[in-house]
Amino acid sequence: MTTAPRIDGLLETSLYVADLDRAADFYERVLGLRAMLRSPRLVALDAGRQGVLLLFLAGATSEDVVDSSGTIPGHEGTGRLHMAFAVPAGDLEAWRARLAEAGVALTGEMVWPRGGTSLYFADPDGHVIELATPGLWPNR
Repeated sequence: MTTAPRIDGLLETSLYVADLDRAADFYERVLGLRAMLRSPRLVALDAGRQGVLLLFLAGATSEDVVDSSGTIPGHEGTGRLHMAFAVPAGDLEAWRARLAEAGVALTGEMVWPRGGTSLYFADPDGHVIELATPGLWPNR
């Protein structure tokens, strides 16, 4: 097998939500993400470092989307999904205070063997969201 061409990073990640407006408001208001696109079936949020968080209306994406530009295969997800945002170690206490101020309770906290720390909380759909400082993964 030949060597795989280079991957430059993770561009998008998706969460499936019951109410797009409620979910977008949470990520904009609590985490300060900026909406880049809004449609009846998705909201795309700027997640920093070239990353995009896609919030899809649950049940609205299982069929392929076909138009003159091409085809987007259908996709979906159910249950409590998980995603993590990278945050600077020096900002961890500010994030803890911001979440408390927004009425968002921590559901977990982990100090990792390499030295990173993660704060966990739930979004309005029950997805497990993590704020992780450097040290969780090697060279990350």
